[in-house]
Amino acid sequence: MAQKPSIPKGTRDFSPLEMSRRNYIFGTIRNVFSLYGFRQIETPAMENLSTLMGKYGEEGDKLLFKILNSGDYLRGIDRNLIESNDTARLASQLCEKGLRYDLTVPFARYVVQHRNEITFPFKRYQIQPVWRADRPQKGRYREFYQCDADVVGSDSLLNEVELLSMIDEVFRRLKIRIAIKLNNRKILAGIAELIGAPEKIVDITVAIDKIDKIGIENVNAELIERGLSEESVGALRPILEIDGTIEERVNSLEKLLEKSEVGSNGVRELRTVVNGIMETGLDARLDIDVSLARGLNYYTGTIIEVKALDVEIGSITGGGRYDNLTGVFGLPGVSGVGISFGADRIYDVLNTLNLYPEGIEHCVQVMFTNFGEKEAACALRIIKKMRDCGIQCEIYPDTAKMQKQMKYADSLGTPYVAIIGETEMSQNRITLKNMSTGEQQMLTEEEAIAIINPATSI
Repeated sequence: MAQKPSIPKGTRDFSPLEMSRRNYIFGTIRNVFSLYGFRQIETPAMENLSTLMGKYGEEGDKLLFKILNSGDYLRGIDRNLIESNDTARLASQLCEKGLRYDLTVPFARYVVQHRNEITFPFKRYQIQPVWRADRPQKGRYREFYQCDADVVGSDSLLNEVELLSMIDEVFRRLKIRIAIKLNNRKILAGIAELIGAPEKIVDITVAIDKIDKIGIENVNAELIERGLSEESVGALRPILEIDGTIEERVNSLEKLLEKSEVGSNGVRELRTVVNGIMETGLDARLDIDVSLARGLNYYTGTIIEVKALDVEIGSITGGGRYDNLTGVFGLPGVSGVGISFGADRIYDVLNTLNLYPEGIEHCVQVMFTNFGEKEAACALRIIKKMRDCGIQCEIYPDTAKMQKQMKYADSLGTPYVAIIGETEMSQNRITLKNMSTGEQQMLTEEEAIAIINPATSI
């Protein structure tokens, strides 16, 4: 008995209807990227592990999909590693490449590798899949698409303001109500100094980034496990619970961190970004969240996260500034800031709220019937004319009964069916049936085209 086919957990197939909806998302994001002056590039699905490792923190490294070396991958391997079950060192010898975890690190590699071909500041976007060896759950997949936009080669905080404006525009077009959360890595560093644990900045950020998922008490327990004293953990809690308006929160942070140079710099940057985006106007709800860290070690300034207001799901967009990321590839001093739209989660939000435009699933506007060789030849001539006018057409490939052909068109949601029989051919007309109303009209080719696509002229 043949094994039932399946796909790996955390991956999905997409039907034609689903692809129409996903392409609507990609198209919306791509149009906004272009509107703001970003240009598209692509990078390989797999990168050298040396490119990926150490860029996402300890937890991120564990989620990298590693690719087994081809050929005799055990040749030259230290057999003691196999017997000792030292999986980390063994993996480093068995695997030289890995699937990309995100698009930002490959972009940094791209910038360094192609630096002589790039004019700075360089604004690029990418829409490609990424892979993470995560535990699959609602809104979390092992294979998913990211839609990234980054600016490198500029320190200006206007870039942050433009990216926030771009986020707002994308979700305005998609009709998704969102909250944009902001923080700054320098503020987190200042907080670490304030509670007397500057060397624990990574442990602090990794832990407090989980507050929404596991709650403050569990975060406190994790911080103690990571080596922070109870006194430091106690000093941290009131900082994480700062409340009030945007202005009040920024003022509280400014006063709290006034003795920390790095923390004060972070507050000044945050205030500049907030004032800038408020001046441009914002449909989204803006929030300051000092617990926001996103768990990624390469952020050095602004941190951005976007949540949907009407659906319980994880972050649907995130990003931030990473002033030293290209330095690990031999090109120091190139600052960068970027955002990433989680297309798969946005897809889930749109499905839940049913926010797709009407008719998005219609890949064909009109189907022509097929009642024989002469009728099909006549239909093909008219189809050519309609396609030249930008109308999506198809002809039923086989000669079949009317009922079967109509059932096919109805199953695809085709808005119109064009019927060509002996009567229509003798009068040089088309019978056009509206599949929604059932209404039929005998029309000239020009009249049919005008009804199917009123904006079309021939």
